[in-house]
Amino acid sequence: MTLSRGSASLIGFSAILLWSTLALFTRWSQAFPPFQLLSLTFSIAFTLMLLKWLICRQNPLRFARLPWRVWLLGIYGLFGYHACYFIALSLAPAAEASLIAYLWPLLILLFSALLPGHSLTLRHLLAGCLGLSGSALLILRGDSDFAQGNLLGYGAALLCALIWSSYSVCSRLFAEVPTDAVAWFCLVTALLGAGVHLSLENSYWPTDSLSWVGVLGLGLGPVGLAFFSWDYGMKHGDIRLLGLLAYSAPLLSTLLLVLAGEAHMSWRLALAALLISCAALLPWLLTRLQQRLQQLKQRRRKLIG
Repeated sequence: MTLSRGSASLIGFSAILLWSTLALFTRWSQAFPPFQLLSLTFSIAFTLMLLKWLICRQNPLRFARLPWRVWLLGIYGLFGYHACYFIALSLAPAAEASLIAYLWPLLILLFSALLPGHSLTLRHLLAGCLGLSGSALLILRGDSDFAQGNLLGYGAALLCALIWSSYSVCSRLFAEVPTDAVAWFCLVTALLGAGVHLSLENSYWPTDSLSWVGVLGLGLGPVGLAFFSWDYGMKHGDIRLLGLLAYSAPLLSTLLLVLAGEAHMSWRLALAALLISCAALLPWLLTRLQQRLQQLKQRRRKLIG
């Protein structure tokens, strides 16, 4: 059963809420090598859906019988994005790389115009740029410097943005594919992550409980349920609205860090909140203004007539 567009958008927004916990859980689990962490968290994500299949008495292989294009898109999106992100962080400063990677909400707005029945409006483009400005305030600091020596890292970060935005929008073209199939993409991502880890990294198994809480939190939330929610939202919800709402993730993430005592309130946070809120409301406000002007014109024509 397919839910309404509004309900699907709400489910997609729940992924954004889950992604806001990414920074906190990642900070708790930072003792793990990147690709080892990738493998562990995506294994948890697959296990989460496997339990659902067992409880509902569904055949897991039913959701693995997919066209090769769907398999390619899923692996491209989940593993491709994370692999490029880790490469970007290893070759460029984290703040600048993160900001470039976070071009994906704006690219979703642009790419969505290519979908059947969709078009790009100036108000959505302006809102996207406004949201990007708010994210930049949170991610960048005063000493940020886009140095030429980090061009490879910046390129990898840009590839991140292109991969995730194109994966998200192209998911709409396979709306008939059940969201449960994402679990198999998670399994392949976990296996590929394990392969890269065993080839390039030294395994590390921390003994403190907080690190494992971070891993479990990532696997259940921002690297688990979030991908299933996002898939459903992209396939059946309002893509442009979700693209704009995605800018709230770094804001909510920073607020969560403040509540957890891992960060402090600042003028950047307050201004970013204002910009991102305006970005989310701008298309709706401009639409309402346009409708109001049209009503006034119609009334004027009636009075003149």
